[in-house]
Amino acid sequence: MSENWVKVYTTSNAFAAEVLKQGLTEAGIPAVTINKQLSAYNIGEINVLVNKVDFDKAIEYIVENEIE
Repeated sequence: MSENWVKVYTTSNAFAAEVLKQGLTEAGIPAVTINKQLSAYNIGEINVLVNKVDFDKAIEYIVENEIE
């Protein structure tokens, strides 16, 4: 993964991470998820990343949509 990507959100809920990624993408902010969970047990975290230049817009999107 390029060093131009930064983490904007971390969760253990795969569905929530995917919904956020889709929302960001629909808002014109390219996003990816990195799943670091152990697949058999769903233990661990999932990170949502955006490009550094989109970081402020992504945080604004998360705040406006009250994503926890």
